[in-house]
This record gives sequence, structure tokens and C-alpha cells, in this order.
Amino acid sequence: MIYLDNAATSWPKPESVYQAVEQTIRNAGNAGRGANTMSLAASRILVETRMLLAELFNIPNSERIVFTQNVTEALNLALKGTLNAGDHVVISPYEHNSVVRVLEYLRVEVGITYTIAPCHVYDEEDAQFNSNNYTESVLAAFESSIKPNTKMLCVTHASNVLGTILPIHELGRLAKSYNLLFLVDAAQTAGIIPIDAQAMEIDLLAFTGHKGLLGPQGTGGLYVKKDVLIKPLIHGGTGSRSAKLSQPDVFPDALESGTRNLAGIAGLAAGVRYCLEHITEIRSHEILLLDKLLAYLQQQPHISIYGPTKATERVGLIAFNASKMLADELGYVLENQYNIATRTGLHCSPLAHASVSTIDQGAIRVSVGPFTTESEIDQLIAALGEIIC
Repeated sequence: MIYLDNAATSWPKPESVYQAVEQTIRNAGNAGRGANTMSLAASRILVETRMLLAELFNIPNSERIVFTQNVTEALNLALKGTLNAGDHVVISPYEHNSVVRVLEYLRVEVGITYTIAPCHVYDEEDAQFNSNNYTESVLAAFESSIKPNTKMLCVTHASNVLGTILPIHELGRLAKSYNLLFLVDAAQTAGIIPIDAQAMEIDLLAFTGHKGLLGPQGTGGLYVKKDVLIKPLIHGGTGSRSAKLSQPDVFPDALESGTRNLAGIAGLAAGVRYCLEHITEIRSHEILLLDKLLAYLQQQPHISIYGPTKATERVGLIAFNASKMLADELGYVLENQYNIATRTGLHCSPLAHASVSTIDQGAIRVSVGPFTTESEIDQLIAALGEIIC
């Protein structure tokens, strides 16, 4: 199969990831639950993985990285753990439901409010990306949405529908100028685009392990900057300070209860090592493939592309529609007749689709990874030519 759904989960993984998972299942015990050799080996895996992630994201203290089962849990922890009744949050128009549904829950059940910043980066007439004064317009939209009770700016680093990369450096500085928390959802960028948590003024960084970090599913995490007050999402055994009936207040134990997905985290460590060694190549390869596909799609009168027109301004995905065929039909034909896997629908991000007027029809999304080849993009182009062009 030609796999072009890496924005959902990366495949294949580096061979080292598969090996790490198997070796851990065979040889490691339960981290923090004893002083036997296997338990200590398990604890070392957690420590080493935190250190690798801290290196990748330039985080000063690896113990401030908390493991979760995915970025959705990390975002739930970040939002539910810091927001209280009366707080206000500003988000982008491209947030995933992993953010929006949590905020909706908190709005109804807790009494927070949130505003979608009016980042008018798409021309209303043709829904095309407008790169003129892009950063300035995004910053102005966020700043105009800040209220006296605003507590946080919550921003996806890149849209999983449009590929649009948000100006995180500048938004981080804006957040600091207003003394606001800055939460970044790096689901589509971690391991692909360099992230410097300190330079970007990030207070809370949510990431998943199974996409750009090339790890297994069921892995992810949240970085919590020192002095950020946050409540646990769950309480329970941590393997530490067991005589106390209350949750420990030291990191990472304060936010990590229960047995971690050790085999998955070992695989994540292998994926992060690969990213540290190849991150420049990964991004360059992504841009090369996007350039080729964008050049073709932009020449087709029956195809509408959403998001930036330049590969350097987007992550490795392209969402589009064909006027002659519904997105679901096109995806079905590509898989069943050409053995090409894509993703159709709303991609769990109705706000992004609403911003380009595709909320009713959705779109087909093609997303590349570090092991996608130019030949596979050529085969996709040939298939599209036979089907719709």
C-alpha cells in the first residue's frame, strides 16, 4: 500500500522503534514499583526518554515532562488542570476537537469562556491563503481578542487540515507581554519542525508520540514549565511517597498516576533519537514532496487546494477537493483501485473546515512522512490524472 495518511499516524516507523518495543516487553519490569533489576531498567527507560524529549524541545528540566497516552490527554490535562471559573482563553480558528471539546466542556460545567481569534488569513471570495502580512494579522487577531480575564492563549502549531504553520515565536512573546499562559498543541509538528520551548516562551507543550515523533500509538506527553500551577487529571499510585494519602506534589509524579505504557515509551525514545539525528532531512524531504504535489494540483482546474500555496509555509499535508467527485468517493477509489491510503471527512477539526467553507463537504487529505518516496507521489499524481483530471 502507498500510505499517505501520516498526519493521522506515521507509518512505517524506523526499525529501531519496533525493536525497542519488543525488547522492553521481553526484558523490563514496572518503573518505580520496586528496587529489583527489571524495575530499575524500566525506570531508566522513562528517565532516558524524558531526557531525549527535553533535548529535542530545549526544555531545561526533563522532569517537567509528563507522559500521557496521547496529545488529547495532554491537552485535557493542560486545560482542565489550569483553568477555573471566570477564566477566558483565546484560540485560533484551526484548533482540533481535542482542544475545542475540552473548552466546551469547561464552558458548560466550570464557567470558563473562550474566543476564536479572527485570523483573516483566507480571502473570503475564494478561500485562498493570503500570505501578505500573515504574522502581523494573526498577532493582531489574538491581541484584539484578549480580555481583562484572559488567562491563556491556546494555539495549534500547525493545522491538521490546512497545514498552516502558526507564528509560535511571536505568539509566545505576545502571551508573555500580557502575562498569559501559552499552551501549544504540537501534534502535527513535533519531530518535524524545530521547537524551542524556551525561545518560544511556551508554558505548556502538548505532543503525541505516534505522528512526527515516529513512536507507537498510545504515547504522548505534556511539558509544564516551572512555576505553572496545574492540577492532576487523575490521582493514584505513583510508586513514590506511598505513605502519604494525598497526591505527591513533585514532578513528574504529581501528574503521573498508574503504570506507564513502558513499551510504547521505549519505542518513543527510539523515534525521538531518529528525529534528533534526521530532523533537518525530514523537513527537507517533506518540502520536496509537497513541492511536487502542489505544483501538480495547482495546475488542475477541477481541484481546489486549501491552505498555503508554498510548501515552506505548511507541514506535510495537503487537503483538497475535486469538483467532479466527492472527497469520500475519491478516497474510496484511490484505496480500492490504486491501493493509496488517504484521509477524508472533517479530520476532527470543524473550525478549520469552517474557515475555508468546507464544513458541509469535508475534504480529502494527503499527508507524507519521512519514508514517503517521490515515486509514491508520482503514482498518486498518475492516479488523480486518471480519476478526475
